[in-house]
Amino acid sequence: QVQLVESGGGLVQAGGSLRLSCAASGRTFSSYTMNWFRQAPGKEREFVAAINWSGGSTHYADFVKGRFTISRNIAKNTMYLQMNSLKPDDTAVYYCNANRLGSNAYWGQGTQVTVSS
Repeated sequence: QVQLVESGGGLVQAGGSLRLSCAASGRTFSSYTMNWFRQAPGKEREFVAAINWSGGSTHYADFVKGRFTISRNIAKNTMYLQMNSLKPDDTAVYYCNANRLGSNAYWGQGTQVTVSS
């Protein structure tokens, strides 16, 4: 059974930092793209960042470039999102996602990030 479990969310002041983790289990993710999405209250879920599990190439939404860094530790089967210079607009539930062409996508349960002004 595939599981993605996020952790690391919390309350932080504007300008602060948090590191989110996504622990993956239940299958090999070597051919997957791993993603972070977020959803703020009253808004649609939006893409934040992606990493190719095997090659490590990354892609970011424009609104996080230069502030967030996505990475993964293959040995630990864990993906990370280092978030710096946080803004109140970054307040959302952050979700881990794994997907590849032709297969079901997997989602974690989400972790709340709240940035106070």
